[in-house]
Amino acid sequence: MSIYDFEVKDGEGNMVSLSEYEGKVLLIVNSAIKCGFTPQYTELNEIEVCRNKWLVPYKIFDKIDVNGENADPLYEYLKNEQPFTDITGKGATKLKLVLKAVDRHYKDNNDIKWNFTKFLVDREGNVVRRFEPTEDLGDVKDAIKDLL
Repeated sequence: MSIYDFEVKDGEGNMVSLSEYEGKVLLIVNSAIKCGFTPQYTELNEIEVCRNKWLVPYKIFDKIDVNGENADPLYEYLKNEQPFTDITGKGATKLKLVLKAVDRHYKDNNDIKWNFTKFLVDREGNVVRRFEPTEDLGDVKDAIKDLL
C-alpha cells in the first residue's frame, strides 16, 4: 500500500486519486474548521472562508475525521507510517499542558494531537516525516527542500 492508493474528496465533492500526485513531494496538513482550532477532525469544506481569509494557494479537500472510529483511511495510514513521538518546538510546553488536561494519556497513541499536524511524502509516495503543529516551519521547509 502507498499514498497513491488513496482517494480523497475535493472541496467541490469530486473524488481525487492521490495517484495524480505521483512523483511529487507532498505536504499533507490537517487544518481546522473555518481555519480555527479543533483537534478532532479536519474541516475542509469551508473552502471560501479559508481561501478568502488566508489566500491559500494550495488545493483544499473536504472535511474528514482524522481520529476515532470514523477516521479517514488516509489518516489512519499516515499515522501508522509516521507515529506520534513528541511535541517539540515553540509553544510545545503550552500545547502539552492543554493535551494533558484533555487526555492524560495523549502520548500513548498516534492520534492527531492538534490542528496543523503535517505529513511529508517523498516522490515515491513514502510518508517520511510527521511534524507536530508547534515544530518550527523552517524545519518543515528544510525537509521539503531536501526532497526536491
